[in-house]
Amino acid sequence: MGKSLYIAEKPSVAQEFAKALKMKTRRQDGYLESEDAVVTWCVGHLVTMSYPEAYDPALKRWNLETLPFIPQEFQYEVIPAVAKQFKIVAGLLNREDVDTIYVCTDSGREGEYIYRLVEQQAGVHGKERRRVWIDSQTEEEILRGIREAKDLKEYDNLSASAYLRAKEDYLMGINFSRLLTLKYGNSISNYLHTKYSVISVGRVMTCVLGMVVRREREIREFVETPFYRVISTIGGSELGFEGEWRAVQGSRYFESFDLYKENGFKTKEKAEELIRWLREGTEEGKPLKCQIASIEKKKEKKNPPLLFNLAELQNECSKRFKISPDETLRIVQEMYEKKLVTYPRTDARVLSTAVAKEIHKNLNGLMKYDPAVPYLQEIVSFGSHKGLEKTRYVNDKQITDHYAIIPTGQGMNALSSLPRLGGMVYDVIVRRFLSIFYPPAVYQKVAIVTKIKEESFFSSFKVLAEEGYLKVAKPQAPKKEKEEQEEESEDDRDADAAFFQKIQTLKKGMSLEVSNLAIKEGKTSPPKRYNSGSLILAMENAGQLIEDEELRAQIKGSGIGTSATRGEILKKLFHNKYLALNKKTQIVTPTMLGEMIYDVVDHSIKSLLNPELTASWEKGLNYVADGEITPEEYMQKLDHFIVSRTQGVKGLANQWQLRGCYDKAAQFYKTTANSKKGDKKR
Repeated sequence: MGKSLYIAEKPSVAQEFAKALKMKTRRQDGYLESEDAVVTWCVGHLVTMSYPEAYDPALKRWNLETLPFIPQEFQYEVIPAVAKQFKIVAGLLNREDVDTIYVCTDSGREGEYIYRLVEQQAGVHGKERRRVWIDSQTEEEILRGIREAKDLKEYDNLSASAYLRAKEDYLMGINFSRLLTLKYGNSISNYLHTKYSVISVGRVMTCVLGMVVRREREIREFVETPFYRVISTIGGSELGFEGEWRAVQGSRYFESFDLYKENGFKTKEKAEELIRWLREGTEEGKPLKCQIASIEKKKEKKNPPLLFNLAELQNECSKRFKISPDETLRIVQEMYEKKLVTYPRTDARVLSTAVAKEIHKNLNGLMKYDPAVPYLQEIVSFGSHKGLEKTRYVNDKQITDHYAIIPTGQGMNALSSLPRLGGMVYDVIVRRFLSIFYPPAVYQKVAIVTKIKEESFFSSFKVLAEEGYLKVAKPQAPKKEKEEQEEESEDDRDADAAFFQKIQTLKKGMSLEVSNLAIKEGKTSPPKRYNSGSLILAMENAGQLIEDEELRAQIKGSGIGTSATRGEILKKLFHNKYLALNKKTQIVTPTMLGEMIYDVVDHSIKSLLNPELTASWEKGLNYVADGEITPEEYMQKLDHFIVSRTQGVKGLANQWQLRGCYDKAAQFYKTTANSKKGDKKR
């Protein structure tokens, strides 16, 4: 009987597999070996796609005549920096005494691709190959993954989609970057007075650039509009609360052109006119009165939020700790490798039924995490963990590769070795996880409508009646941004308990004194700039940006990029200096160069900027992974897109038009055509 070979994505993971298998190993150069098994590892990617010059040395020189470049058969090569490890792994894969290969690379499209390239380049034949698919690196999960490992052929569709994703990025990057650089690179470098400008184009990267530039231009073009609200102060010193006038049905201003929405006027004069009319008829020296037209009391429940997927966690950490999505992924990946949390590169926000039935193991393990202990004791008293599979936090249909990010309840010894920030991120994950076992938060709400003549004033108040899940979530809740606080103040106002009790004594038909009628000036606000977290979420939810309802429904669930790649895409945009990141606030803005690239693409291959295209490509890859379309069908559409767009750009003569676009953008930057930098005015 031959040996089993286990191949992991990195050395630390290989060590965990060896430990789980209780292997008495001898450390060799690039692998571990026991009497009946061998464990080896990649170091990320060992093999990559060859550049065009590998097909023909003449293609090293960029030339419009050689575009589009679409190989009949793609070539691959070993990455020089890791050639030694590839040679070791290839030798082990082909060793005569190895009869079974367990593929233990990360359980996802990219992990599948890493192994398949190695196998392809090593020329492996005649071996039994089994795929280990796991959600955490706990010993129990590793052993389950090995025990239930399926024939690698069952993942051929996933492998096909991984190859296609790489080919798509390669073909778009090679062809469109060369095409647009040759066509427009000189105009950019001449304008910025730089030596040479390469226009880097990517399927996902260019679309994200488009989102940020469009948002910035919306902000620039925004015209602030003042509006005037009429506010009543009701009830005198003992009760005093405010009411906001709205032009509802029955109002003399109902559907008037003088209105800004229904709760304000376009001019101050009209607001003053309303106040004068409301005061008319009141005897001098006597207070203005209003009558309670309706009072509504109700309870409102707020359920715990769904669990974290990677995008939601990246957004939360960006807001809370002001760290980049890339940094969040690095932290949570480290926690995954230390067995503290489940697989991080997931798009799901729910658990599987199988996991839900075993969730007591996660909870028991968290008893070793001191901050969680008081909440765990309450969860036991609720008994809520017993029926978890019947809640909205469990849905097998919403899981593709992996379920949501949750603490494993293991690896607690490693917790102390995490940096302080890592510990804080872990606490956020734990609290979100524990929240789902708690009842909803319950608010008592009172909504009051008062009337002066036929004009209605609206007031609403809420008080937290039952803390529910907020008990576990609240201590670490991020401070609300100023804008959010202002927004909330215009709706339900948080009231203290004593005041709320007074409010509840009011009854319909009661007459109350109006101590003041005042005008509050407001101003419309421009759209907010993206921060690194909200941009990740926007990438995930790109389908929502699509106006066409049918197309939006078609690509529902497909965003721009994947959970595994979005952070890297942003990193590349910052590196290329197309986007700028304020590290203190995590606010993302375009650079002058980024805006110029946007204009070039907008006037040449406009569809690259649209979420429709990028999200539909991603959906197509999912169709391949699910076996709904063939790789050949996908490649045919891709080839047609590359060829048609390349030919279209070759025929354009729009450099002069672009000069006007550059000038328009340049006025918003310190730099001009006389400078090489692209820093924005602050």
